[in-house]
Amino acid sequence: MSFGKIIVLLLGLAIVAYAVKVELSGTAIGNPEGPTQAKRQLDTVRVRAKELERENQKNAEDMIKKSDENR
Repeated sequence: MSFGKIIVLLLGLAIVAYAVKVELSGTAIGNPEGPTQAKRQLDTVRVRAKELERENQKNAEDMIKKSDENR
């Protein structure tokens, strides 16, 4: 492979990497408006999952207390 072809290949890879970065992050230098819609949605899902875990744990503890009282 000649030196010119290697340079062209490296430039092509750099352009593709830059395009992927822009596509994934929303902008070339970051998103000055804050988190992207996808990140906000993921954060919302995480918060809701933690709430559900707490509710399930509380319900399990309540069931244990009731079963102990019935003995």
